[in-house]
Amino acid sequence: MSTFVLIHGAWHSGQCWERVVPLLESAGHRVFAPSLTGYGDRAHLLGPEVGLETHVGDVVRLFREEDLTDVVLVGHSYAGLVISSVANDVPGRIRNLVYLDAMVPEHGETGVDVQPITRHLIEQAERSEHAWRIPPLPELPAPLGLFGVTDPTDVAWLRAMLSDQPVRCLQEPVRLDNPASDVIPRTHIHCVGATPEGITRRPVPAVQPNGSPAQVWELPTGHDCMVTLPEELSELLLKAAV
Repeated sequence: MSTFVLIHGAWHSGQCWERVVPLLESAGHRVFAPSLTGYGDRAHLLGPEVGLETHVGDVVRLFREEDLTDVVLVGHSYAGLVISSVANDVPGRIRNLVYLDAMVPEHGETGVDVQPITRHLIEQAERSEHAWRIPPLPELPAPLGLFGVTDPTDVAWLRAMLSDQPVRCLQEPVRLDNPASDVIPRTHIHCVGATPEGITRRPVPAVQPNGSPAQVWELPTGHDCMVTLPEELSELLLKAAV
């Protein structure tokens, strides 16, 4: 049995994994899909003080409270920043890091460094009444949809769970200065469907920090693959756990 911890990206909540969790559990695994501070059942905690370190603390606290070890830690989108700093803090508790269509930072980088288009989103927020928060991205014409989701029923379900993203989450630097985190195997899953203009993806180095060859898989869908291709995603996550 493996333990999966699934961390959602910006604007989302743990609810976005609703179709993946039962598939992993039915395969005999333990699964946690928490909502980070400011989202889902914790949306009331959203405030200008919430940042990347807040979310790192959320996950590290879960690990310690549940005494989680040998974890497959999955970070979607913005949560690539989160799981990187979590691995820096508790490397001995993690079996594998899975970057799911995610930001992949270097030590000291911010979300703005990794995904430059976020600078434009921050500048837009700063010109608004609430300069500390970024509203969810709008739905675009198909095939882009809402984070790659185009089915009208799924779009309505997804939109209902979205919350604003604090600017601080994209401005605080990632910590990757613990050599022990380098030994953790990494898996990269890229969603290679339609991608909005301005979104970039860094090439994955041919060699992982632990010296192993890079492990990169693709899903033929938009960004929110846990909504559009839950079965296919679950198969890859199970493969990553082996």
